Amino acid sequence: MGVSRRAFLKGGFALGAASAAGAALSACDNQPEHTTGDGAQEKAQLVGFDGPHQAGISTEAQTTLNLVGFNVLAQTDPTSIRNLLRLWTEDARALCSGRNPVGSLEPELSENPANMTITCGFGPRLFEILGRDIPEILSPIPSFSKDQLDPAWGQTDLALQICGDDAVTVAHATRHMIRSAVEYVAVEWIQQGFNEPAERGTPRNLFGLKDGTVNPRDQRDYDDVVWIGQGPQWQRGGTVMVVRRIAMNLDTWEQLDRTSRETAFGRALDTGAPLSGTEEFDAPDFRATDGTGLPVIDPMSHMARATIPRGKPEQQIRRRAYNYDLPPTSQTLAGGQTSNSGLVFICFQKDHRKQFSPIQQRLDEGDRINQWITHIGSALYFCPPGTQQGKYWGQELLG
Repeated sequence: MGVSRRAFLKGGFALGAASAAGAALSACDNQPEHTTGDGAQEKAQLVGFDGPHQAGISTEAQTTLNLVGFNVLAQTDPTSIRNLLRLWTEDARALCSGRNPVGSLEPELSENPANMTITCGFGPRLFEILGRDIPEILSPIPSFSKDQLDPAWGQTDLALQICGDDAVTVAHATRHMIRSAVEYVAVEWIQQGFNEPAERGTPRNLFGLKDGTVNPRDQRDYDDVVWIGQGPQWQRGGTVMVVRRIAMNLDTWEQLDRTSRETAFGRALDTGAPLSGTEEFDAPDFRATDGTGLPVIDPMSHMARATIPRGKPEQQIRRRAYNYDLPPTSQTLAGGQTSNSGLVFICFQKDHRKQFSPIQQRLDEGDRINQWITHIGSALYFCPPGTQQGKYWGQELLG
């Protein structure tokens, strides 16, 4: 019978890790630091774990995602939650720094962090378990008319967003974080995704569309859009993470010619430029017309509907989406689809009630792309502020 993680840490086996803990990398900007190792391969591709904000939010999206939703076990009390978060933070700090966490017998799988980040989110019910009021920023996301939500992809008490540029490293980290928590929580779902390498620029989804052109670009943008700067001290420096699982019907999308796809999107397929411009980051001109007097950008296109409304500058979010592509199921095949693909849509903001939710309401009411997508999962989390060496996620909340 194996030794439990909690018992293991209470014993003398933890001594070796204590001396290694001081080697954790500390950085404030959570951006990759590339260091050449002994060989030709760059083993130490590190994103700073500690800092004022958690990594994996402003960090450029890596190529691989494992998003894991957990529910708290019935016997788990606030003290146990505190223990779990202390263990998780310690292990995540080690894994993201290329060190072997305590209790792991696979050090070879930890030595290439490949820009890995592990980001923790608290669901609404976790606050009730802790004997706290659910914060207003975690008020439920409203129902939208076109939603077909599957409870299998629904709300959980906790979430870990594990991202990196090496699928093996991400898989190992995911497995380690799950097995270290079995006394406290159970896995409800795992949403896996992939992206193009960051050096290619704005990533594309499986419709071939650039996804994330309009995003915060600098620290001021993130302060305005993402990082919470008011309210209780335990909220400050944190953010709200919305997760939407979006199924995409590739079979019917692929029946469209390129012009029709661009009309629905509002941007050029090749460059991502608005149809009124030439470069991806050109400002769209919604007054521009073609030779027949029709708008160059369809007012019901996705880009037009998603554009920040006049007088509503707060309606912005940090998009950080990943593609998924799974084998067809008997259900999808019976429905005439040969694909089982979509987006794990993740976004960060101060308050979804003022940001994601009104944007999604507008898209739900009229967006050409709605003909080819269906929202099938939804969840909401508070991501606490970043940590300092020796501190753990949510420490100011849990005390």
